[in-house]
Amino acid sequence: MSVFDDQLKKITVTNGFIAALDQSGGSTPKALKAYEVSEDEYANDAEMFDMVHAMRTRIVNDAAFNGKRVLGAILFEDTLNREMEGIPSSEFLWATKQVVPFLKIDKGLEAEANGVQLMKDIPGLEAVLKNAKAKNVFGTKMRSVIKLANKEGIDDIVAQQFAVGKQILAAGLMPILEPEIDIHSADKSACEEMLRTALLHHLDKMPEGSQVMLKLTLPDNGNFYKDCITHPRVLKVVALSGGYSRDVANGKLSDNHGMIASFSRGLTQGLSAKQSDAEFH
Repeated sequence: MSVFDDQLKKITVTNGFIAALDQSGGSTPKALKAYEVSEDEYANDAEMFDMVHAMRTRIVNDAAFNGKRVLGAILFEDTLNREMEGIPSSEFLWATKQVVPFLKIDKGLEAEANGVQLMKDIPGLEAVLKNAKAKNVFGTKMRSVIKLANKEGIDDIVAQQFAVGKQILAAGLMPILEPEIDIHSADKSACEEMLRTALLHHLDKMPEGSQVMLKLTLPDNGNFYKDCITHPRVLKVVALSGGYSRDVANGKLSDNHGMIASFSRGLTQGLSAKQSDAEFH
């Protein structure tokens, strides 16, 4: 079996969650602040990325972070091109930890229009995907955001996600499509209805034998995305914590059978650069 096939089997049959360790340029200062690293502790972007890489390496290197608990980890491109314990990051995750590596590929969000924020163009995507495949990355993740129950906007977001998803599949990688719904949206339940309809429409049109993963905001009602979870074109549906506290996110997750966690802030909540190794563990 190829590495991809081994990783596919792991994601398909093993229980666990996917760690979102993909904070990028805009979200890194906030992530470091939560980790009790203040902005006056780094002088520029290079030092900032060194510090967040040290945080990620400490998380991944902890004994509790292993393939028995963690199915996969989503990396920022900067992390993919660095090493952990002297080993390329993606190789360390898979060969040492048996954790499947994913890569965040989006370049941020467009300004809001029709109640949504589409993804910006992704220049050089083909080269990024080729590099990821060469480093035994299994899949990718890309995020866009829904703020209002605007059908045109939501249809546009889902169409964009699936269009880029086709490019990722063609490159031999597994796409995680992430049309996030803002948890503070006054129309959250209506957004969920429109999003589910659009997702199922596109999933039904996918060719037989192909699959994607979905990363969705935890819904207001339990088992809301059941039809997506059981759809033959869906490998896995994972949940983002989206600003909910860990306890609230875990509670909502338990109401959605077959959905697994892919938390970022919810995962790292309570961790601090100031902790001893024992406290951190």
